[in-house]
Amino acid sequence: MTWHVAEEDVRAYARGELAPPALWSADTHLARCAECRARLARLADPAALAAGWDRLDAELDAPRRGLLETLLVRFGVADHTARLLAATPVLRRSWLGAVTAVLLLTVLATHSTRVTASPTFFLTLAPLLPLAGVALAYGPVLDPTYEMTVVAPLHGFRLLMIRTVAVLVAGLGLNGLATLALPAYGLGALAWLLPALALTATGLALTPRLGPVLAPGAVGAGWAVLLLVAHERTHGGTLAPFTAAGQGVAAAVAALAAGLLYLARDRFDTRTPGPRPRPLA
Repeated sequence: MTWHVAEEDVRAYARGELAPPALWSADTHLARCAECRARLARLADPAALAAGWDRLDAELDAPRRGLLETLLVRFGVADHTARLLAATPVLRRSWLGAVTAVLLLTVLATHSTRVTASPTFFLTLAPLLPLAGVALAYGPVLDPTYEMTVVAPLHGFRLLMIRTVAVLVAGLGLNGLATLALPAYGLGALAWLLPALALTATGLALTPRLGPVLAPGAVGAGWAVLLLVAHERTHGGTLAPFTAAGQGVAAAVAALAAGLLYLARDRFDTRTPGPRPRPLA
């Protein structure tokens, strides 16, 4: 080493007052010269050094943002809300890929078996996907962060609504894209939307009483029974839930369930019934 950082530059560096380009030269030199680093350590304020190490430790220990969380923050979502959304299990690529595959197969099957004026097979399945997504987004069975949310100073209803909105945006968006692949049916291909909202809202409203697994399961079973009864009475025509009257009933059920959900919002601050959560990996 043929030269060393000047004494006054070392002092300015320790005070954080050294300006470029001398700062860049000092940084490069200090990385290679133990003697100058020793001089800097003698001149530096111990409290400032300790604070610097604390900031470095905090930066190294901070969890790294994933792609979804980064995008949410860039769109203006608060950091803590983005972290809650990114931890939602059903926003993972595996779930979204599975839903996409199911919708694709459903659309293909609807095209190949078109025998009525409405895409009955697609309309039957589409409302269940948002219900299943919301059911998997909250609760002790599949949410790896459930135990932390129970003890965190966070309103359980707020967490549920954050994740519900995220899952509905993803689920309804995929359903909407699948609907575009059925242009021959016109607006009739959108008859799944109100039933989907009705089923999801009803499942959420029943969650405080039945739990996050049994509630959507019961709603899904009720939907299946309703379709079977409607099929028996229709004899090949448009099923009752997808007629104008059925859409009106679905809208009324969705509104009623949303009201009941709001009234029961404080019950989400207690531990919901169900099996013990899976251990964190």
